[in-house]
Amino acid sequence: MPASYSRVQVPAAAQVLSILRYLGTQAGPVGATAVARDLMLPRSTTYHLLAALVADGFAVHLPEERKYALGATAHELGTGYARQAPLQRIGRFPLRKLVARTRLTGHLAVLQGTDVIYVIEERAPNQLPLVTDAGIRLPAHRTASGRAMLAQMTDAQLRALYPEPETVRSVRAGGQALTALLHQIRDRGYAWEENEVTEGFSSIAVPVLDRTGHAVASVTLTAPNASPVDSGGLRGIDDLAAQWLPDVSKCAAEISRRLGAQSGTWQGAQQG
Repeated sequence: MPASYSRVQVPAAAQVLSILRYLGTQAGPVGATAVARDLMLPRSTTYHLLAALVADGFAVHLPEERKYALGATAHELGTGYARQAPLQRIGRFPLRKLVARTRLTGHLAVLQGTDVIYVIEERAPNQLPLVTDAGIRLPAHRTASGRAMLAQMTDAQLRALYPEPETVRSVRAGGQALTALLHQIRDRGYAWEENEVTEGFSSIAVPVLDRTGHAVASVTLTAPNASPVDSGGLRGIDDLAAQWLPDVSKCAAEISRRLGAQSGTWQGAQQG
């Protein structure tokens, strides 16, 4: 367990990290005055810290513009993180614990355009293979995984992927338009699909958020539907959610925490 960290105990470190984070979230280079103003730092401190960051390559100074931007060393840190701790590595153990608790198959998926790509499949013991093996790509609007992430988007973000989302429909979901379905998902606090990916199986999903609150992945739990003679089996999405949604949410929250998210997983998109 790492030692507890207090911004009060190491203010200089906190200020440096704040500047790096600020530079990394800007659309382009920014001036020192803007950095000091937005972070509420003394101007002299800001200039000294920026000079130290430039000296070590974490920032670059553009003298013609009198502005600063992230430097090559910051980029190297980012690529080093991608090499050492990809989403698969971060998510595998929490997903494995979810599958062990529920004895159902779990997935971790990411969104790429209008598709989802399954990056991890943890198959439950004795469960039949599904089409959603790791590396498989499926239309996002047809899957619980994809819907969980799409429901986190604003209207503008959704229309960037689907110019006419009202015309995107799934026959298995009662023919609902994608916009109406995502509205229901936000109200319920989880996404679902029944028999739309693999016949005889249904899924529930919750998004995984990064430190900025964006959905970068989703955790999905898939269960076989109850057969007519299986009176003790799960009979629908409501039963699946009532029994296992807290566990799915806990798994997604743990992965989100490891990615730096500050609070719970499901927030719902701010529309507009």
